[in-house]
Amino acid sequence: MREMTFKMERPGLVEAGDLVDVSEKKTALNYTYMIEPAVAMSGCYKVNQRLRSDRGVVREVKHTDRGYYVIVEFDEEDQAAGA
Repeated sequence: MREMTFKMERPGLVEAGDLVDVSEKKTALNYTYMIEPAVAMSGCYKVNQRLRSDRGVVREVKHTDRGYYVIVEFDEEDQAAGA
């Protein structure tokens, strides 16, 4: 399993156990991902860390003083562990 963290601006948009679709955006050097429809956005990932799945399951939604974070599990090997 591979986990990714996404930043969400408002509570209640997704909950643990939800199946979510993820879109990919390519910039010159990085890839970013968004839980659709525009629910939460990931940080930047290098080419060798690119996500292969476009669907995952929300494992947890965390609330911190910096906002809401969604942890999503994808059915693929963790790129950081395999590199």
